[in-house]
Amino acid sequence: MQPISYARHQFPPAVIQHAVWLYLRFTLSYRDVEDLLVERGLDVSYETVRRWVGKFGPAIARNLRQLRCKPSSRWHLDEMVVRINGRQMYLWRAVDDEGEVLEVLIQSRRNKAAACKLIRKLLKKHGFAPTRVTTDKLRSYGAAFKEIGLSADHEQGAYQNNRAEVSHQPLRRRERKMQRFKSPGSAQRFVSMHAATYNTFNVQRHLISRRTLRTFRAQARADWSTAAAAAWRRSVI
Repeated sequence: MQPISYARHQFPPAVIQHAVWLYLRFTLSYRDVEDLLVERGLDVSYETVRRWVGKFGPAIARNLRQLRCKPSSRWHLDEMVVRINGRQMYLWRAVDDEGEVLEVLIQSRRNKAAACKLIRKLLKKHGFAPTRVTTDKLRSYGAAFKEIGLSADHEQGAYQNNRAEVSHQPLRRRERKMQRFKSPGSAQRFVSMHAATYNTFNVQRHLISRRTLRTFRAQARADWSTAAAAAWRRSVI
C-alpha cells in the first residue's frame, strides 16, 4: 500500500478519512459533507472537503483495490454517454458477473480503438484473460477482440448485458448530484475513486440474510479503515 502523509493539516487524519468516506460512499455534495461535519462540531468548509477528496481519495482507492479478491473470469462490457463541459464523451465500463467494477474509462470515441484501450487496460490490470465476455451489439467490441487476439466466448443480446447496464445507475446518480462532470481529467479521477469504494461497500443485501449482511458490512468498514489507517501509519515511520 502506498503511504500517505497527513502532515501539515489542521485536522487529524480520522476527520479527513471520515470526510472522504462520506463523500465517496454516499450520494452527497461537498456542501452536504460540510453540514454533516458541522453536526459533529467540526467547522470544515466544503472547499476543504473538496481538497481532501482530491488529495487523499485516489491513494485510499488504490489501497482498497489491493484488498479486493481476484474477480471472476466472466466480464461484462458497456459504454454510456456523458456530457463533460458541453462535450459528448463516453464512459466505458467493465464489471464481472458478480457486479465487481473492473475498470472505468472515459474516452472521446466509441470505436474500435477505444474498445481496444479498455480491453488492454483490463488485461494488464488483472493479469488474466476472461473466459466469456458479454457486450451489447456494438461492432467495435468484436473488431477489438480480433485485433488483440482475445479468444474468450463473445456473448451478445438485447438483455444479456443487463449486469453492466444496471451498474451505471450509481454513477448516474452521482453525476446528477454533481451537476455533471467539469472536465475529463476530474471525471476520470472521480469514477476511479467511486468504483473502488463501490466495490468495497456493494454487499448485495437483497441476496443475503440480515446476519450475513451485518458481517459483510463490518468487513467493508474494516477494509476501509485498513486502507486509510495503514497509509497513515506508514507515513509516520
